[in-house]
Amino acid sequence: MSKKEKSDLDPEAIAPAQFPGDPVLAEKTIEHDAVFGEITESGPNYRNVGWLGTMVLMMKTQMGLGILSLPMAFHSLGLIPGIIILLTIATITTWSDWMIGVFKLRHPHVYGIDDVGRMLFGPIGYEVFGATFCLFLIFVAGSAILSISIAFNALSTHAVCTAIFVLIAAIIGFIFSSIETLGRISWLAWVGAGSIIVSVFIVTIGVGVQGHPPVQKDGLIPTSDYKLFNNPSFTEAISAVSTIVFAYCGTPAFFNIVSEMREPQKYSRALFLSQGIVTTVYIIIGVVIYYYCGSYVASPALGSAGRLLEKVSYGIALPGLIASMVIYLHLSAKHVFIRFLRGTEHLSTHTPLHWIAWFASTFGATLVAYVIASGIPVFSSLVSLIGALLGTFLCFQPMGCMWLYDNWKVGKSERTMTWKLGLGWSLFVIISGTFLMIAGTYGSVVAIIDSYNEDGGTGAWSCADNSGSS
Repeated sequence: MSKKEKSDLDPEAIAPAQFPGDPVLAEKTIEHDAVFGEITESGPNYRNVGWLGTMVLMMKTQMGLGILSLPMAFHSLGLIPGIIILLTIATITTWSDWMIGVFKLRHPHVYGIDDVGRMLFGPIGYEVFGATFCLFLIFVAGSAILSISIAFNALSTHAVCTAIFVLIAAIIGFIFSSIETLGRISWLAWVGAGSIIVSVFIVTIGVGVQGHPPVQKDGLIPTSDYKLFNNPSFTEAISAVSTIVFAYCGTPAFFNIVSEMREPQKYSRALFLSQGIVTTVYIIIGVVIYYYCGSYVASPALGSAGRLLEKVSYGIALPGLIASMVIYLHLSAKHVFIRFLRGTEHLSTHTPLHWIAWFASTFGATLVAYVIASGIPVFSSLVSLIGALLGTFLCFQPMGCMWLYDNWKVGKSERTMTWKLGLGWSLFVIISGTFLMIAGTYGSVVAIIDSYNEDGGTGAWSCADNSGSS
């Protein structure tokens, strides 16, 4: 067996690059990456993302759709519980994100979370984790398609049937997600992250200057009725928590991102900067918009400052919404593509089979995302469902299990207080994630059913204006 073949199959066959400060890795050398094989001039360069590009890709996989739903989550929970829960979710997911970097460098043959599933639970884990991850990415892409249709409606004052706007968004997604490597679309993440941040700050400043919720259709100017503590039902509360989880559930995509880094040793630097910026922006946006709008806050939040600022903010946010859609479609298609061609020359060489598999993957991912966006056309409900059913399963439980996989079998002399704290934390992450997944999914499904009944069963593939504008 050749050295390359051995490194693809054996996690212990590893060569240069170490993870500073990690005692388990201190005596091991680590291969740059064992997924894509040899990179040649006749194929795409899958290892060309710098640490700054990595940081902005991390930010964009999280800061996009999630930020648009946070003020509504704060409304359900109340301002103070909302902030506490947001910081708690931020802490858990930052640890989960960090575990991805550690685990990837310890096991360079891992490309995605499905590979983690195989290591933890065998062939069944491989299939379950892989299917869940792919569904997660496609569901998020579907929510991005839906948000783009909302933006089109807001900007055009509902010029055409909403179903047509959804189709147009899906076509745009297919075209741009078919760009082959993350290195070539990282510029989209820069543009997208910038446009989303600017747009939500425009709304935030707008509601602050305005000093009250948007004028209602009857001409009345309401007073903000924000609450420091709210009294939601169980389903409302758990759906709001699931929405906050969604705002941080870019976590499973970080495996794919680190696999295309030029210097994966700089992963942690990119991660902590990304999470710090994301959490700071989330708190500012969520607090200010909810404080000034109260129960009149819109979801997505860009409609919370009146008609004029809604158009301005959606116009600026549109590139960011498109970038979110493109990145998630790209990652889901890449997952399927690598699943088909991994271990063959067609993965990293531009053969006819390479192109057929790639375009089939991007088209298939786009088609499913389009169906989801058309079938669940309520933004807040869709975001909550994704966070609960798929986000918690991929952001909480696997990372707790990853820590156990690497640390459970240490000798008795190594079971220090640090080890015991790590054990307790890992078990907490697994248990809390399981509770949120079950309870949150229940709450989200109830909300979707209620919304569907309110519309008389005509919500799916509807021509109705979904922007909430008059």
